Amino acid sequence: MRKIKILEVSGFSAGICGVWTRVRNESERLSKLGYEIRVFTSNIKRGSGKIEYAPTNDKLGDIKIKRFKTKGNFGENTYFWNFSKDAIEYSPDIIICHVYRQYFSTQALKIAKKLNIPCILVTHAPFLEKKLRSRKLNTAVWIYDKFIGKKILNNYSKIFIITKWEVPSLKKLGVKENKIIYVPNGIPEDFFNIKILKTKIKKEKEILFLGRIAPIKDIETLLKALSLIKKENKNIKLNLVGPIEENYKKILDRLINKLKIKDLVKFSPAVFDIKEKIKIMDNSDIYVLPSKREGMPQSLIEAMSREKIVITSDCEGGKELVQENNGYIFKVGSSQDLAKKILEGLINSKENKKIRENARNSVKKFSWDVLIKRIDSILKQEVKKNESINK
Repeated sequence: MRKIKILEVSGFSAGICGVWTRVRNESERLSKLGYEIRVFTSNIKRGSGKIEYAPTNDKLGDIKIKRFKTKGNFGENTYFWNFSKDAIEYSPDIIICHVYRQYFSTQALKIAKKLNIPCILVTHAPFLEKKLRSRKLNTAVWIYDKFIGKKILNNYSKIFIITKWEVPSLKKLGVKENKIIYVPNGIPEDFFNIKILKTKIKKEKEILFLGRIAPIKDIETLLKALSLIKKENKNIKLNLVGPIEENYKKILDRLINKLKIKDLVKFSPAVFDIKEKIKIMDNSDIYVLPSKREGMPQSLIEAMSREKIVITSDCEGGKELVQENNGYIFKVGSSQDLAKKILEGLINSKENKKIRENARNSVKKFSWDVLIKRIDSILKQEVKKNESINK
């Protein structure tokens, strides 16, 4: 039996990027199942806040990665690059393109039509609140949705949503319900298989944030909450782990000095090794995600899988994962509410022990072991259906 050829199309494939994490994990597991995988992306390296470039050609096991030179951009997420010729030469059986409202995802649909093959769109929850975008970006979004999105969305074979809160937005754009399939981002099986390291009883408690340190993550609110907690609990530290944008680091440093909490805050570099990441999580007491918005926060799921007390802002992505029985939720931007929840989470109580257990149980469905079987089944159905139509 011949290998099914899949082309994965993503904006980025280097640095810290939630979309790339999905593409990488999905591709690696599909490759192990016998699919032939190619990944096409831009050559932009993500996460530093400045323009950096990744090599043109790369490999990930048996997966070949080709990065294309960009020809301009619109904001920090939208870069323009042309891969039509290479895609047609590769002649895949199916295309999976990642992120709605991107030039390359629209281009992928045109290529699929030319090759007469299925094209699946993974949306990645792009439906931001207007106040989180500039006027220029809001105008561009409105134009795209009205004149492009409504016309093309139903042309995708299937639309994979990573969060359930995306459904109303897609229906508003006229997407047929039978096109929409919930296929969230997963986390590696190691997060469930490696024995949880029980933290030693210690005087000093550690709050952890792990991810890209950028303005959208609203670390300022976390720092302000820390300064409030300091008045009641001096034995507390904050560990900020991840790549940080240079300009944002300057803003945070000024705030840290103003709040007089320099001795309580540590910046740590990005961690790519799963076992090292697990060790860092296991050694922390509380995981906090203070973001202004999140699609589907993978780091939050990872922390929950390690039985951490998690505290998230009430952004859509956070609320979808955390309820009263498996974590804490605070109002976006409220340092007072966050400080209160952190102090509650630090209490060594039966209630918090149960919350930790519930957290782990509630995210077992996000293991890649579970999700890849669903993706495999859908891909085979789409390819088989297309072959029968074209006979």
